[in-house]
Amino acid sequence: MRLDKYLKVSRIIKRRTVAKEACDGGRVSINGRVAKAGSEVEVGDKISIRFGNRLGLYEITDVSEVVRKENASAMYKVLEEDEATKAERE
Repeated sequence: MRLDKYLKVSRIIKRRTVAKEACDGGRVSINGRVAKAGSEVEVGDKISIRFGNRLGLYEITDVSEVVRKENASAMYKVLEEDEATKAERE
């Protein structure tokens, strides 16, 4: 699955256009490498996202095309996230 679509479906980032802009702006990396919006993600990959001076680090646990809102948080495990990032995602 494309990175920008995964970020939207998992609801780490609410809109796909915002996810694409973050990826293309060099603020998202997969396994330590800067990733573009079209990069493929797999279970076990670690995604880090910089929101200004905040950082979120997530591990992919599931890749599904369609997920209900209630189940979206089961698609990833939060490895590191500051309080401001948590509030922004909710």
